[in-house]
Amino acid sequence: MAELEGEVGDLEVNAIIGFDGAIVGGLKVHPDGEHIVFPIGNKVAIQHWSTKRQYFLSGHTNVISAIDVSSSGKYIASGQINHIGFKAPVIIWDFYKRVMLSRHEIHKVRIEALKFSTDDRYVTSLGGRDCGNIVVWNVEAGALLSGTEASRGSKGEATCLCACNIRGECFISGGDGNLIVWGIDVVARSIAGFDVNMSKLKRVIYCMEMNERDEVCYCGTSTGDILKVRLNFHPNSEILLPVKPPIMQGCFTKMSSKPLPKGVVDLYGQGVRSLVLFKNGRLLVGAGDGTVDLVEEKKSSKVVHEPATGGFKLPSHPLLRVLKSTNVKSSVTSLQMFRENTILAGTSNCEIFMIDFSTFETDLVVTCHNSAIYCVAFPYQFSEVFATGGKDDVRLWSVDTSQELLRIKVPNFSCSAIEFAHDGKSIITAWNDGVIRAFTPLSGRMMYAIMNAHNKGASALATTHHGRTLVTGGCEGQVRLWDISPTKQKLLITLKAHNGPISEIHVNKADDEAVSASTDGSCIVWDIIHQCRKQVLFSNTLFMCVRYYPTDVQILTGGSDRKLGYWEALDGNLVREVEGSQSGAVNSLDISSDGVFFTTAGNDQIVKLWKYQEGITTHIGIGHSAVVTAVRFSPDMEFIVSTSAAGSIFVWKNPFYLTPSQTPTPDNKVTASTVKEGSEERVEDLPSTRSSVQSPKSGDEKTVPKEKTCLCPCVKNNQDKSNA
Repeated sequence: MAELEGEVGDLEVNAIIGFDGAIVGGLKVHPDGEHIVFPIGNKVAIQHWSTKRQYFLSGHTNVISAIDVSSSGKYIASGQINHIGFKAPVIIWDFYKRVMLSRHEIHKVRIEALKFSTDDRYVTSLGGRDCGNIVVWNVEAGALLSGTEASRGSKGEATCLCACNIRGECFISGGDGNLIVWGIDVVARSIAGFDVNMSKLKRVIYCMEMNERDEVCYCGTSTGDILKVRLNFHPNSEILLPVKPPIMQGCFTKMSSKPLPKGVVDLYGQGVRSLVLFKNGRLLVGAGDGTVDLVEEKKSSKVVHEPATGGFKLPSHPLLRVLKSTNVKSSVTSLQMFRENTILAGTSNCEIFMIDFSTFETDLVVTCHNSAIYCVAFPYQFSEVFATGGKDDVRLWSVDTSQELLRIKVPNFSCSAIEFAHDGKSIITAWNDGVIRAFTPLSGRMMYAIMNAHNKGASALATTHHGRTLVTGGCEGQVRLWDISPTKQKLLITLKAHNGPISEIHVNKADDEAVSASTDGSCIVWDIIHQCRKQVLFSNTLFMCVRYYPTDVQILTGGSDRKLGYWEALDGNLVREVEGSQSGAVNSLDISSDGVFFTTAGNDQIVKLWKYQEGITTHIGIGHSAVVTAVRFSPDMEFIVSTSAAGSIFVWKNPFYLTPSQTPTPDNKVTASTVKEGSEERVEDLPSTRSSVQSPKSGDEKTVPKEKTCLCPCVKNNQDKSNA
C-alpha cells in the first residue's frame, strides 16, 4: 500500500539530441570559450564543447523563440512562444549556478528578440506581431524599467535588436521598414527613439551589427544587400542620444567575380540572415542560400553611379570585396566566432558547422532531424546505438556521444517504421510510398527493396527472431507475411481483416504469433505458422500502439481514448484498464525486458514510467515541446529514448537501472568462476540469450516446428475436413 501512495518522481535527462536552427541568432558562444548555449524545444541547453557534457535549464512551458548571453557570461535570457491570448514569459538565468533569477510576463504570445546591454544591467525584449512592444528589464533589481511601442505610424513590425558597445543605455531595433535608435532614461524611466533617415529606400532588416565605437551599424536585409548606417553619436560616451538624426550612408552588395549586365548586381540569395563585424572592419556574412563570405568594404573616394538601361539609379552598390567564401547548403541563421580561429555556423536544417577561419573549410559537428521523427528502434540485445526514422532519411546514433553515425537518405519520402534484424545484418524500414527497404547498418547500402509492398503506404513492420519471416502492415488495413532472404523476398499471404491503417505490429518471443493494432478500433492476434487469425481485441478507441508482455501471456495496448489496456493473449479478454493520460492520446509504449516496468508517451508531451503489475506511474519526464511519437527502452534498460514531432531526441536515465555489479547473480547462473580450468566447455550447456528460440545442435538434422492446431476456421482446416 505504501508503494501505491508514493510520490511521482522526475525522469533525469541524460542527453538531448537536437538544435533549433530556425531561431535567428539561436546559437551563442559563451565568453569563457568553453561552452555553447542554444535552445532545444522548451529547454535551454548548455554544452561543454570539449567533453560534450550537457546541462539543461527548465522553466519554459512552450517552445523557446529567442535567446541571448550577456557580455560577461554571467546571465542568460530566454523567451518563448505561447498560445494566442496568453502572455509569453522572459526568464533570466544564472549561468554558473544554473538557476532562474527572475522572470516577467509582459509580452503577448511571442518573444521576437532579446538583447543584454553591454554592462549587463538591462535586458531588452521585443514582442512579436501580437504585442509590438519593447520592454527594458533591470537585471540587478529584477524589476521592470520601462516599455514602449516598437514601431511608429505606417512602419512595419520590428524583428531584431542590437545593443551598443560603449553605451549601456542605448540599443537599436530593426524590422520591416523599421530602423530606430533608442536611448533609456533611467531617472525618468522612459525610452526615447530616433528614426534613421533612409530616404526612399524600403528594406526588411534581418540582423544588425555595430562597430566597437558605436559609430556605424551594418544591417542585413531580405533583399540580399547590406545597409551601412551612421549613428551620429557624440564622441563623449556619457551623452546617450545622437547629436543629429542617424542617416543611412549606403546600401552595399558584393562585387561579382564575373561581368554582369547593366542594371544587375550580385545579391545574396534569400537575404542576409546573420552578420559578424570584426575590429578591422571586415564582415562575416551568412546568407539564406547557405553562403558564408568574409568581405571588406572597398575604399573609394568617389563612387560613380551609372544609370541602368531603364534610366533609374540602382539602390545597391557593389562595394564589398569577397575575400573568402564557402557554402553550408542551408540558410545560415547564426554565426559566432569560437576560439579566435573558428567560426560556428547554425543553419535552418538544425545543423552546426565548424568553419576554419584561415582556410574556410567546413566540418559538420552537430546534426539532428529538422522535422518530425516517427519511429525509433534499438538493435537486438545491443544498447550502444539506436536508429530513428523521419522525413527524407533514417539516422543511426551513438548513445554514449549522441553523435550521428550514419545517415540513409531517401528524398521526398517518410520512414514510418524501423526494425533491426535480430542478427544485426540489416535495418528494415517501411516508407509512405509503400516500399519496404533494407539497408546495411555500417555503410547504409541498400540490400533489397520490396516494391509496392502496400498500395497506400507501409505503416508498420516487425520481424521474427530467426529473420526469415517479415510481417508488415499498410494504410489500407492489410497485414502481409513475407519470406525474406538477401536475394529473394516472397509474399506468403495477405491477411485482410482490418478496416483502417495499421499503426503497429509486434511479434512474440516464440515467433508463432503477431499482434497488429489498427485505428479501426481493433487489435488482431495472427498465427504466423498457420497464417490465420486467432483472436480479435475490440475497444472504442483508435489503437496506436501494442506490445506483448515478455512471457507472451498478456498484450498491452494504448490509443486515442487515453486508456492502457491489459489483454489476455489466450482468449483476448480485457483484464484491466488504466488511465494512461489525462489530456492526450497514448502514441507509443514499450515494456522492459524483465516485464517489471513499461513506459508510455503521447500527445500530452510527457514520457511516463510505470510499474506493470501495480499499474501506477513512478516517474514522468517533461521536456518535449511537441507530440511524443515514439518511446523505447534500451535493451540493457539503462536508458529510455523518446522522439517527438519537433525532431528532438531525448535520452532519459532509467531510475531503476542496476549496473552489472549491482545485479544479483542467481545460484544457477553459469559464470566464469564455475567453469573449471582444463575442462571442455560445451556450448549447449551455456544459457542462451535467445531462450525462446531453440537452435538445433550441430550434426542434427534441421528441426521442423510442431504442427499447431488452428483455433479459428481457416482454409487449412477446411481442406482437412474435405479430405476426411
